[in-house]
Amino acid sequence: MKQDITAIVLAGGQSSRMGQDKALLPFRNQTLLSSVCTVAQESANCVYVVTPWTEKYHNIIPKFCKLILENRISPTAKSNFPLMGFFQGLQQVITPWILLLACDLPNLDSQTIIGWYPYLTQAPQDAFALLPRHPKGWESLCGFYRLSCKASLENYLNHGGKSFQRWLAQSFVIELPVRDRSILFNCNTPEDWKKISS
Repeated sequence: MKQDITAIVLAGGQSSRMGQDKALLPFRNQTLLSSVCTVAQESANCVYVVTPWTEKYHNIIPKFCKLILENRISPTAKSNFPLMGFFQGLQQVITPWILLLACDLPNLDSQTIIGWYPYLTQAPQDAFALLPRHPKGWESLCGFYRLSCKASLENYLNHGGKSFQRWLAQSFVIELPVRDRSILFNCNTPEDWKKISS
């Protein structure tokens, strides 16, 4: 069952390792981006897609998803860093919790996300985020953030911070359990794409 949650899908990367726009890769009769948006829509009441390419993605995202134009931090910058895209998306949110997703999670499903919802009600009030963990840190683009993290994030950005991992290292984060780690697979390279499209 859906919770009172807003989903933010980040689609602002350059796809440099893929060699083409991975958000537009065909996947299960749609695109990789629209597939993730569909999962988000099945899991949350409202879905925002943060991207500098709103015109390019306008016709591929599900009907009730809303595009947010990602403003560049510099006119000469090719892209922002994900943390800035997240912060810009947060400006539209009023729900207590946000589900943050990357646009390149082909194996993620709404059943898994909904299965995580009980952990939100059990989380201590001072916990800023609930995220899966990997050996190098947190899975920052597949999990939940409290809206109350916005002030901390704004302060971190104002002091020149850019790294999700460094910001999260300063915060109280709860680990989400993951039974099947393949759901966290990111499609970043042509080799990754072959694994999911073969």
